[in-house]
Amino acid sequence: MKSAIPGQQCPVSNRLSKSELFGLLPPVWPEDLLPQMRQAVARSKRKIVVLDDDPTGTQTVHGVPVLTTWTVEALSEELANDLPCFYVLTNSRAFPVEEAVRINREVGRNLTTASMRQPGRRDFVVISRSDSTLRGHFPAEVDALGVALSFGGGSSPRSGRAHLPPVLLVPYFEAGGRYTVDDIHYVAEGDELVPAAETPFARDAVFGYRNSDLRMWVEEKTGGTVPAFAVASISLNDIRTGGPEVVRAKLLSLQDGQICVVNSAAPRDLEVVAWAALQAEDHGSRILYRTAAQFVAARLGLESRPLLTTAELKLGNKHGGLTVVGSYVSKTTEQLKPLLNDDRCERIELPVNALLSEDSARVVSDSAQRMNQALTAGRDVVMFTSRELIVGESPADNLEISRRVSAALVEFVQRLAVLPRFFVAKGGITSSDLATRGLGVKRALVLGQILPGVPVWELGPETKFPGLPYVVFPGNVGGPDALAELIQKLKH
Repeated sequence: MKSAIPGQQCPVSNRLSKSELFGLLPPVWPEDLLPQMRQAVARSKRKIVVLDDDPTGTQTVHGVPVLTTWTVEALSEELANDLPCFYVLTNSRAFPVEEAVRINREVGRNLTTASMRQPGRRDFVVISRSDSTLRGHFPAEVDALGVALSFGGGSSPRSGRAHLPPVLLVPYFEAGGRYTVDDIHYVAEGDELVPAAETPFARDAVFGYRNSDLRMWVEEKTGGTVPAFAVASISLNDIRTGGPEVVRAKLLSLQDGQICVVNSAAPRDLEVVAWAALQAEDHGSRILYRTAAQFVAARLGLESRPLLTTAELKLGNKHGGLTVVGSYVSKTTEQLKPLLNDDRCERIELPVNALLSEDSARVVSDSAQRMNQALTAGRDVVMFTSRELIVGESPADNLEISRRVSAALVEFVQRLAVLPRFFVAKGGITSSDLATRGLGVKRALVLGQILPGVPVWELGPETKFPGLPYVVFPGNVGGPDALAELIQKLKH
């Protein structure tokens, strides 16, 4: 088997049957904790602030705002309202680690300043939301954020974590089939549980890794400064047999700077951990969370709501809808195939080689003209980057390639001359850049999900198209027909 990371050995395959493994686990905690969670969240007055390293992290919530700016003034306004939570879209996964650190440091400082401006100093809890398949700037982001929140600025050293808050690592995400059992993180493919390090996600050109055991993953990502034996763990037995009391005791025992893996295989597992964490916070614990999207809903005690209907989205005009596909992960390419065979839509390919050349401006101009003509005629448009992955010689080169391609897509959206009936952006970096730089989003409202794991934003009055339903479709979510199913749903 070819190694996922150059120079490293691949792990021994440990694929399991999901149904068989889950059948051996203890039953989930019997008590529904969400009602008391909601009461406790309201009573505590602690605002939950989610720093999202790409916009797909809103895929489990509804009725909460998303900011794309983090000035002290903007943060102060959100801390002052009665909503229990807001998101700050940093899009830091699209940047080199140095820029990601700078952004997190700045947000942490500004949050501290904004909190001090509130009457009685508004307390808050920070969740650093990242990818459920472990791609992102870890531990650099949470270290920088932890130092900024603790001391109001500075940067974190690579050693000596004693001055940082404990970090809970929670990558579980039900809609995407991401589970953690016995500290091993899995990605479900049907009934098969595939260790994360054996999936294409682990071969990411920028954020690749070789360990599925999250304790070993932490050791790998910290360059050995945090050895696996120093990483704490909350097991499924702790959660399902011991319940909130045992989990709370474990949280209260964590040392400053200690990283703790949280095992989860069902939504109720997250609810137990979230309830215990809230109680630990009530006892004075300052915990920093590094999680996938689902933990946010659990920490809010948020009730699930049905999938959005097209009637709720108020799709009124007769123009065609626009779908822009920038994500290059294999799942997205698979989902794109049914659309490429659909003659009912206008299919416009943007060759990446051309976007990286001096010919980029002409390609974008010609494609934008085709797009506007088709939309005006009522035809749906699917704009997609060519599927051949072009890589550089280093992670920094790969990020630069991604940046230049994304800049071309932004220019394409800036040339959008008609209001589309709907707008679907496929991929995290793509949807962030198109929202902020293409459409001018500064604050949007998360309406809910139109497919499992696929959120819809309502764009604010400052944007190019106020009120437009903007679908943020993660690159790694959904089955082979999910994208075609979504567009068909939006037609009616």
